[in-house]
Amino acid sequence: MYWDFPGEENTENTLAVVKKAVKERNIRHVVVASTEGRTAKAFFEANLGVNLVVVTHVCGFSRPGEMEFPEDLRQRLLNSGVKVLTTTHVLSGAERGISRRFGGVYPVEIIANTLRMFGQGVKVCVEIATMALDAGMIPYGEDVIAVGGTGTGADTAIIIRPSHAASIFDTWISEILCKPAKRKKES
Repeated sequence: MYWDFPGEENTENTLAVVKKAVKERNIRHVVVASTEGRTAKAFFEANLGVNLVVVTHVCGFSRPGEMEFPEDLRQRLLNSGVKVLTTTHVLSGAERGISRRFGGVYPVEIIANTLRMFGQGVKVCVEIATMALDAGMIPYGEDVIAVGGTGTGADTAIIIRPSHAASIFDTWISEILCKPAKRKKES
């Protein structure tokens, strides 16, 4: 399934694609990226009947020391059994700090930018699935659905069997369920 353009307006349709895939493929784990909580809330309220893992931006992503994800929603999700993960982004993290300070491009950034050739959402999906696996929130060796987006909302969903960051090249993307067909709207 391809959306015309990336963006938050695809969230509802992406959720419908994920719901269908969960049922048809007996997927037991869904990992969702959420920055300010809207996508997390939508997937939580959908009652997918799976282990739902929400991965947020790292604290300080936009401004040093600040969390973008609302604490009240985090507590509501945690109290309902949803796992919420806030940690260093596996495809940037410290390496981005090195490249900003000293210039140049480093191997993890090359991985991230290669994945972006399929769309920002695909890069996010691989990243959050790896992060959730490394945090022990999803099982090793099992297909999961990862949901990401371009900026805000959800416009990409994949079926992935992630590997740990230390063995990231063992990751396998089984299927791209949906993604934007174009990079952006033409002006």
